[in-house]
Amino acid sequence: MTKVVHVAVGVVKNNLGHILIAKRPLDVHQGGLWEFPGGKVEAGETLTRALVRELREELAIEVQSIEPLIQIQHNYSDKSVLLDVCLVDGFTGIAQGNEGQPIRWVDTADLNNYDFPAANSPIITALQLPNVMMITGDESDLAVFEHKLKSSLEHGVKLVQLRQPKLCQSQISIAQQACQATGAQLQLNCAPEEFEKFKAFDGVGLHLASRHLMALAKRPVSLDVLFGVSCHNRQEIQQAQTVGADYLLLSPLLATRSHPDAEPLGWQAFKELVASCKVPVYALGGMRPEHVAQVKVSGAQGVAGISGWWGSLTASSD
Repeated sequence: MTKVVHVAVGVVKNNLGHILIAKRPLDVHQGGLWEFPGGKVEAGETLTRALVRELREELAIEVQSIEPLIQIQHNYSDKSVLLDVCLVDGFTGIAQGNEGQPIRWVDTADLNNYDFPAANSPIITALQLPNVMMITGDESDLAVFEHKLKSSLEHGVKLVQLRQPKLCQSQISIAQQACQATGAQLQLNCAPEEFEKFKAFDGVGLHLASRHLMALAKRPVSLDVLFGVSCHNRQEIQQAQTVGADYLLLSPLLATRSHPDAEPLGWQAFKELVASCKVPVYALGGMRPEHVAQVKVSGAQGVAGISGWWGSLTASSD
């Protein structure tokens, strides 16, 4: 069995919100590509200690504040790596290429313009996704729908899944314009063939229910379309990753009133399933704003839900 190299990775963010990237030397694995700084976790070393040491050695900075972002296991043709990725949003010192490596501070939205190792792709996705996905409640009255949506967007929601019994052009148009006005991403929950009808709506993404996911043989949309799926077990997670999903919803984490017969995963099983994922994961089922920190400790991107965000005056994606 190929040995897995455990790597501590730091996504270093400055007070302008820019991300530090460094260029790998040409004579090393994946040489010449840009990367997020870090290095191998030594035997007997904790993740935090490894990250503090590596960033001190590579960038001459002292880490003050970190939080988990995502964990990724990736198999290259010549080695396997487990990337333990943390967001470093507090540090002292002035970052520099302490080992002669070029470094740059880059806006998060511009990370796609740089060539990274394949294993880094989910890190970039995680950085570009917020901590909360709001799912719209069933609402056929367009005026009420628009009011609730705008209320949520005005209070910080940046990722919206439009889920209705039947999607209509008028609702999508309202949602698209409202999301674009606030810089939020809109996802349409529908079958792939139905999504084809809505291609005229610029910038919208696709979200699939698990029943549609399991019927797929390949990714149903181009790489520039944000593509997510709903999963409930390991088999569906594997299928989501096989067809190239950019993120997934995993549910139900906790018991819910809307699905009282569904057996909740519970925190331990949820954490174990998240560990098997190579893409950002949102927890769904009984989630409230106060659960964001707890699911992030479990390795997930954040939470998804209706109550607590849909039309709420206390909605927040932070």
